[in-house]
Amino acid sequence: MRTILGVSADYHDSAAAILVDGELVAAVQEERFTRIKHDSSMPRNAIAWCLDAAGTQRGSPVEVVFYEKPLTSYERILATHALVGPRGFRTLAAAVSKWSRSSLWVEARIEQILADIGFPDPQVRFAEHHVSHACSAFYPSPFESAAVLTFDAVGEWATSSIAHGSDVGVRIIDELMFPDSLGLFYSAMTAHCGFEVNDGEYKMMGLAPYGEPRFVDALRSDVIDIAPDGSVRLDQRFFAYRSGTAMASRRLADLLDGPPLPRDSPPGQREADIARSTQLILEEAILSIAGHAHDLTGESRACLAGGVALNCVANARLLAEGPFDEIWIQPAAGDSGAAIGAAYWAWHELGDHPRAVTSGKRRDVRWIPGAKLRKRRNHAVAHRCGDRAQEDGGRRAIRSGGRPSGRRCGCRLVSRKGRVRPPSLGAPIDPCRPEGSDDDRSPEQIHQEARGFRPFAPAIMAEHAGEWFEPAGPSPYMVVTKQLKADRRIVSREDAEKVDGSRGFSALLSVPRSEMGACTHVDYSARVQTVDESDNPSFHRLLDAFHRRTGCPALLNTSFNQSGEPIVLTPADALRTSAAVGSICLYWRTAFVHPEAILEWATR
Repeated sequence: MRTILGVSADYHDSAAAILVDGELVAAVQEERFTRIKHDSSMPRNAIAWCLDAAGTQRGSPVEVVFYEKPLTSYERILATHALVGPRGFRTLAAAVSKWSRSSLWVEARIEQILADIGFPDPQVRFAEHHVSHACSAFYPSPFESAAVLTFDAVGEWATSSIAHGSDVGVRIIDELMFPDSLGLFYSAMTAHCGFEVNDGEYKMMGLAPYGEPRFVDALRSDVIDIAPDGSVRLDQRFFAYRSGTAMASRRLADLLDGPPLPRDSPPGQREADIARSTQLILEEAILSIAGHAHDLTGESRACLAGGVALNCVANARLLAEGPFDEIWIQPAAGDSGAAIGAAYWAWHELGDHPRAVTSGKRRDVRWIPGAKLRKRRNHAVAHRCGDRAQEDGGRRAIRSGGRPSGRRCGCRLVSRKGRVRPPSLGAPIDPCRPEGSDDDRSPEQIHQEARGFRPFAPAIMAEHAGEWFEPAGPSPYMVVTKQLKADRRIVSREDAEKVDGSRGFSALLSVPRSEMGACTHVDYSARVQTVDESDNPSFHRLLDAFHRRTGCPALLNTSFNQSGEPIVLTPADALRTSAAVGSICLYWRTAFVHPEAILEWATR
């Protein structure tokens, strides 16, 4: 039995993943254990858990593959700071100190961790950063061959790459090099809009539909040049990330009508316009790169990875307008997923093992620590879901206290004043709420208070998704957006802007746009999760029970965590989070989470 452990660390989203004889059996981010969001530390807890989950005997030989080459990255840092001169001296000194203390000693740190848990003398190898990303996308995909596109901030030197995946392996055939980077461009604009880099990019994407692309021409003219082959050139006079002092320079502020918005300040119309302009430029660059990749590889299918591949709006446009008939996106597209790719690289590329094409579906039941919840006894008050819900038409899945209604959708299970009921977030009055309820807020007000300018995501039964959203097709990992069908819409954007006689947030935030209002964005898009009975039977049973009770095939889907924290791992995490938000919610994400275990625990 050959055990290969993939590891990512020291930048953000550190993680571990393990292959046993070429099969991925466990993967998890370190943040789930430490409760530090985007934890970048060497994933000691994740490594130990993966080895335990794989049943690896103490003392057995373990091969470890780190997801990038630290010496090459260090070379880039030194060379970059040398070019910017005295401006970067302070950050250069800090970088040298950090790297000399820890980052250059990856092999020794991994060896120490494994020795501490009973696996002495591991064999440690290093993969290239973009090779790890590319392998994480191609090898789990359902394609025999494909173009592989990777976009992120920066690896060692590469910032975007095109590879060809086939029966001979994954081969990088073209790269874009630092400091020109789509990821860093998007992050710099994210910071200018008051969001945190490496965390707020999804907020930037969600803000974009509220804006107008009034900065596109200026950005194209002065800041970013996109060649026909998709390669980009950034005018570094507008940026400061090479010196490490900031993401952007004052020159960018002059171009964008003012200085950066202070961190966590509410965005306004200017920020929405910046977001819209940035999003459009990113999408156009990705389409150009995709066209170039299609020409280089001749492939009709593509796989995507890298942090930028988590931009589900750009992915949807690539699928609709790009040159590929099909695309498959690694759900853990960021650095956490690169740990998976590093392990696949060692098995297939170094071990020369042939690849068996799979369905492209992830087997979440064996991947994450949540599966251990079912072995523990917990005490919580909740209504029973699951199999019994099928028997009684969902009475135990929901207790609304009101008449069932099939006209409005987009609900969640929530405990309020000692009762479990689904407050509708898609209608002015909750159809599942008794008349005279103490909560007279409209669904749109609840939505705005909970999420601001970003809508919730709907989790919908796969067999009913086509009744609500287009294009048709599965979306189990929420990596592309879909559009609400025309016959489900209530009001147009133009009508919404007339509500108070003005344009902007005040006219757009609180206007219901569909029967699933809290899940419908201003442009009628939604980040849909389709739930197939064969892939996710427990969640599908819950949705089916709710559907038969109310006629609604969807529930709200969001992560089970407080803002600024990772997704819950233990029952203690879940109860603490529930107490903090005043509710008990059955929420889960598809990346590194096991819904059946949480559902079983929550419904005892």
